[in-house]
Amino acid sequence: MEVYTVNVATGTSEYSGTNNYIYVTLVGEKGESERTLLDNPGLDFCRGAVDQYKVTSPSHLGALLLVRLEKQRYWLEDNWFCRYVTVQPPGEDKALTFPCYRWLIGDIKVEIREGTAKTLRDDSLPQLLAHRKTELQERQTTYRSHTPNDTTNTLDMSKVFNGFMLVSCCVSLSFRWVTWTPGMPRCIDAKTEADLPQDVRFDNEKRSDFEHSLHYALLELSLKKLAISFGKSWSDLDDFKRIFWKLRSPIAEYCMEHWKEDQFFGYQCMNGSNPRMIQRCKKLPENFPVVPNMVQSSMAPRTNLDKELKAGNIYLLDYAIMDGVPTNTIRGKPQYIAAPLCLLYQHPDDRFIPIAIQLEQTPGLDTPIFLPRDPPLAWLLAKMWVRHSEFQVFQLLSHLLRTHLVIEVFCVATLRQLPAVHPIYKLMAPHLRYTLEINCRGRTQLLSSTGIFKRVVSTGGEGLVILAQREYKGLTYRSLQPPNDFPDRGVSQLPNYFYRDHSLMLWEAILSFVSGMVGLYYQSDHDVQEDLELQAWIRDISLEGFAELPKFGLPSKLSTREELSTLLSVAIFISSAQHAATNNGQFDWCAWVPNTPCTMRLPHPTDKDAVTMEMIMATLPDVSQSCVQMAITWHLGRAQPDAIPLGQYTEEHFTEGRAQEVIDRFTAELKEIEKHIMSQNEGLELQYLFLLPSRIENSITI
Repeated sequence: MEVYTVNVATGTSEYSGTNNYIYVTLVGEKGESERTLLDNPGLDFCRGAVDQYKVTSPSHLGALLLVRLEKQRYWLEDNWFCRYVTVQPPGEDKALTFPCYRWLIGDIKVEIREGTAKTLRDDSLPQLLAHRKTELQERQTTYRSHTPNDTTNTLDMSKVFNGFMLVSCCVSLSFRWVTWTPGMPRCIDAKTEADLPQDVRFDNEKRSDFEHSLHYALLELSLKKLAISFGKSWSDLDDFKRIFWKLRSPIAEYCMEHWKEDQFFGYQCMNGSNPRMIQRCKKLPENFPVVPNMVQSSMAPRTNLDKELKAGNIYLLDYAIMDGVPTNTIRGKPQYIAAPLCLLYQHPDDRFIPIAIQLEQTPGLDTPIFLPRDPPLAWLLAKMWVRHSEFQVFQLLSHLLRTHLVIEVFCVATLRQLPAVHPIYKLMAPHLRYTLEINCRGRTQLLSSTGIFKRVVSTGGEGLVILAQREYKGLTYRSLQPPNDFPDRGVSQLPNYFYRDHSLMLWEAILSFVSGMVGLYYQSDHDVQEDLELQAWIRDISLEGFAELPKFGLPSKLSTREELSTLLSVAIFISSAQHAATNNGQFDWCAWVPNTPCTMRLPHPTDKDAVTMEMIMATLPDVSQSCVQMAITWHLGRAQPDAIPLGQYTEEHFTEGRAQEVIDRFTAELKEIEKHIMSQNEGLELQYLFLLPSRIENSITI
């Protein structure tokens, strides 16, 4: 009789434990152990517990291949989250680890593999090959995609999902690729987060915190009798201070004091909530007729606009993408948008300042060019209109589209095409945590016809879809790679561009980490080419997820280790650093509503001399809209209580020592980056800390 020592680890989140019956069977090359009941119901498998048992077998099982877990109802159904199982064979010093990290729901039987990462070519035993195949078949049933050749149980149909077109082809299954709206990345087919499998849902603590925090913020404002002031304008700019109470931050307060300053406006173009839009201006756009004498007073002595253009010191913000976008109607009143052009100048005294603003794309008598020498209120309102466009672009394009929706494609493809033993699944899993649920919630709670954007944002409703479609049409794989993006925009030499500097450091660290991991499991480019599971994964990403984007630039086949490493680095960078750069500061930059207004209630000015404070107050968001803007940006931008920082892996998918060494080097490099960023910020009045590794989450969870 052979006796194996088995340890079973239960999850640490709320309700992870179970009082149901749990059975285990060890499966080896030479046979199976006895099916063993592991405890008396209710005594073991408590939250966070690691319980030890003895499992017997009539003879030695040889190399252990699988651990079979079974859960059966005892009295009431009680779901169980298993972290991992370790098995120490008789006479051996080292235990084998079998990662699980999944929920067992209902009367269920699952088989988990030993944790050594293996590609398809690494498996030769029929039993393990069959396990890979079965796992993927089960996943593809859950995360199914309809293909043109699949005519089983199909029906051409379209249905309205919260005001948007939801195009579907299969009606027999609940989960598959679906087109949320045409001209956008495809996504998981789930009407709400409740339709998602439990393994990709928030845990109970996360769900409770998420649902409580927005209610808390709105309640704080309601207690001040502000949030219910529908349609009422503020009396003056100082009135906006009334919504600063318990919801505040050092940067938000700095913003409140300095938002009128041209230098602070320029700083936000580089290091604010949308730091990826600024570009070098080599030649003035034909539709932006700025002449040198207009901006001469903003220039340094003994220079002019033509000289500064040639020297590379002139930059441009161009919101042409906003031109003609339909506007929202809120409580029966139309809202307004603009499509500004804004010229900025890198002054030799180290100031980065706006020097000319045109609020529409077509010049004319009713589209004046606003200048710093204009009446102060006119120049201030022109900058507000630029910042209002900035709110739309950063929330819907830089944040939603270019992080959340892009990464959802990787989520669905990874779940559908890579078994849990695959090294790329293990590498990607921590960076996909909670993303499907937060995206489902975003579509229903933020973007739908009854969502928050429809209630308070000028592009809410049809406008936000058209805006995102325009951006997606021009989205390129190249632009998602920092080493290409910054030179392409001509901003490699722009001083004090902390977002750029920190992004490049993080990119290099991530690429080094990923290349190290890829090198462990792919000895040559040929290994990449011959990995059928990996090739199915890239096809799902390229041909399914980005199906409507033929010029995206991502091939449907991976040919080299370098291509694979770059793609994985893009996914990890976007899900961690890029999301942090656009998400984490939104309360800081938007809490002072005049700095980044969510909507405008009057058209933009056509006469510089007609701008009054009364016009400004009637244009800015009303009291209720301001309260919702502050509450939602605090809710979405605050540090998450259960955040897992970049480079920290609480779920140990990799069990082999060589992989852990690569992870340890990555962790050490992130610590050095942290030190460098902290040192760089010493003495700065306004610190840029959004890309501190300790403040970057591994995945998009909010």
